[in-house]
Amino acid sequence: MPFQIIRNDITKVKADAIVNSANPQPKYASGTDAAIYQAAGEEELLAVRKQIGVIPCGNVAVTPAFRLKAKYILHTVAPSWDGGDKGEFDVLRNCYAKSLAKASELGCKSIAFPLIATGVYRFPKAEALQIAVNEISSFLMKDDVDMSVKLVVFDDTAFRLSKNLFFQVESFINDADVIAAHRREYGVSARDFELERRRYLRENDFAWYDECYDEILGDVYSLTSGSKPEGNRKPRKIVYPGSLPFDEKTFDKEQFMKDDKEEDAFREYLMRLLIEKGIDNNVVYKRSNVSKGAFSKILCGDTKKPQKKTVLGFCIGLKLSLEESENLLASADMAFNPYNKRDKLVIQCIEHEQYDIHTVNMMLYLCKQPLLGNE
Repeated sequence: MPFQIIRNDITKVKADAIVNSANPQPKYASGTDAAIYQAAGEEELLAVRKQIGVIPCGNVAVTPAFRLKAKYILHTVAPSWDGGDKGEFDVLRNCYAKSLAKASELGCKSIAFPLIATGVYRFPKAEALQIAVNEISSFLMKDDVDMSVKLVVFDDTAFRLSKNLFFQVESFINDADVIAAHRREYGVSARDFELERRRYLRENDFAWYDECYDEILGDVYSLTSGSKPEGNRKPRKIVYPGSLPFDEKTFDKEQFMKDDKEEDAFREYLMRLLIEKGIDNNVVYKRSNVSKGAFSKILCGDTKKPQKKTVLGFCIGLKLSLEESENLLASADMAFNPYNKRDKLVIQCIEHEQYDIHTVNMMLYLCKQPLLGNE
């Protein structure tokens, strides 16, 4: 898929370009920097690095990748954290933006980043993660970009629940384990937790959520328990695409079997939605975190049945309603599973019009669920 968050050792990742959070001087210290030098070949890499000299903070320099599974190493110098009011945020944005631009200039089709500046430079992980996702998302949405980007995490400790991102997740899925993890991480009481949650929702235009909090939780409960929704809300009747009226007297089984091409149902319904929504194809596959090649195969009928993560990616990318999403899944012989955390979170995102695919995937990652999109 165009953008993935993966847990791995970056020196083991195969990509055209590997990004190194580098020392500004022609030497290496510890952390990711040292690991990349050791895996690539210390003597060879250091010799080329000395030819480059000092790299200004926020800038990028290129060397061969030597023994790594890559063509290039992009050395970018991250900012040291000093409270956040010394321009650190802008410098970190430049690290990502300039690395991506340089990779594009070099003709790279894939690039792998560490979570830059969160090691020896002590940049807060939550803010660093948000900057990384924002810069990568902005780059991938450009019309002339067709690149696979991986954000590589070495271990679980690299991704802690940030307060802001946690409440975005909690706005869509109320999981007791997630709440408990948040309280343990920040050492807050249940009362302080609730006050903090409500303050965040008010400050970030989630007042609507505060007002209907119980109702939303009731919706989640009804999805998972099968209980009947209260009030005047009626269950939706799903109208499956291509459904035919049934009349025993006039029903022609042979004609029905001839017309019912199951393998084409998804493609035909997707194409119908593309026309109805009036969204450019290039925008759709980028918003869906689907590769250009996979999207082309689907439209050309070369792929008989997509994976569920791909279909869900299209639900987000096309900004479908829940009913439209159910129909698109049905056209691929699939359905939402109300007992599945990924499906439950996607349902809540759709109901509350959270259609940024990378934000949705970040939520899924933090809840340890499979991401949306296509390899």
